[in-house]
Amino acid sequence: MLIDFFLHLKTRKLPVSTKEFLTLLEAIQAGLAGHSMEDFYFLARSSLIKDESHFDRFDQAFGEYFKGIEAIPGLEVDLPEEWLKAMMQKHLTPEEKARLEKLGWDKLMEEFRNRLKEQKGRHQGGSKWVGTGGTSPFGNSGYHPEGIRVGGESAGNRTAVKVWDQREYRNLDDSVELGTRNIKVALRRLRRFARLGAPDELDLDGTIAATARNAGYLDLLMRPERHNAVKVLIFFDVGGSMDDHVKVCEELFSACRTEFKHMEYFYFHNCVYDHVWRDSFRRHSERTPTLDVIHKYGPEYKLIFVGDATMSPYEILQPNGSIEYSNTEAGAVWLRRLADAYPSMAWLNPEAERTWDYRQSIGIIRQILGERMFPLTLDGLTRAITHLSRKH
Repeated sequence: MLIDFFLHLKTRKLPVSTKEFLTLLEAIQAGLAGHSMEDFYFLARSSLIKDESHFDRFDQAFGEYFKGIEAIPGLEVDLPEEWLKAMMQKHLTPEEKARLEKLGWDKLMEEFRNRLKEQKGRHQGGSKWVGTGGTSPFGNSGYHPEGIRVGGESAGNRTAVKVWDQREYRNLDDSVELGTRNIKVALRRLRRFARLGAPDELDLDGTIAATARNAGYLDLLMRPERHNAVKVLIFFDVGGSMDDHVKVCEELFSACRTEFKHMEYFYFHNCVYDHVWRDSFRRHSERTPTLDVIHKYGPEYKLIFVGDATMSPYEILQPNGSIEYSNTEAGAVWLRRLADAYPSMAWLNPEAERTWDYRQSIGIIRQILGERMFPLTLDGLTRAITHLSRKH
């Protein structure tokens, strides 16, 4: 079984070696695999994968091979704690959900501080305290139309306006093979070629014309080599609801890396604040201040946001509104700052354009950016490229 797993990783073009596979077998024989699939996953990843950039591809290959398998034969298995937690999640009817009221940002923060001061123990299934599986605005695995998730995994409702927990996001894979060339073709419309540098390329048309004017005596003319002069700066939204759009974003990322010689990229989550990052695995320790990006990459760059713009309005309009940390300036301030710094700018949204009017946050961002949002479809990409190609 494990030999087939090793061969499966090879077919997915992961650089795993026989020596690393033997190391994994030795670790299993030594009892390091633990008693669950999760333990085996981490052991296999640490034994076989030496480069963090391959983690995502390993996750996909691991999921494909072990889909539906709950245990490695020969290992005792405990019932995963996550399954027990899922059983505790509150199931409410649409009428019961409608009766739950939003507190508003200021009241929500005040109540959260009060709960932390007053609460003395663990709670489950309630409507007031910080707990699990209930209708309280504070906790996890339950439901409330606007709350603060504390610990645990998301229940899938995507209604939290703040998360008191460390969250991990993945990098986009720039080696994705595109299923279509249409994205590349659309991007090429943005490219602007200019004659730059020393004259080291034969100007054939100019040489013919000059020779004709010179009564047939050869007159060689040179010209600077043609370069792709367009400069592109891309901000990718990652994590949360953007997990639903990873494939199309990876296709866009891969195409951009191919088409643009001068391309810089950074990641953010939901809304841009005072910092962005290049590596999602190190985003807590290696951050790039947004002001540094503006100072380093000048207004000649064409700025492209890629994100679904779907979030709590507080994340855009309120200081400290970020879902995961305390930002001193509202996201709207940073969006306007970037819009002022980059006259040539567009936002590509992977959500269907017909749904935009039903998302309050999308309407707010469209208003801030002056209606420069386009759907991440071939038609929308063409419209965005046409907009970016104009002189601003």
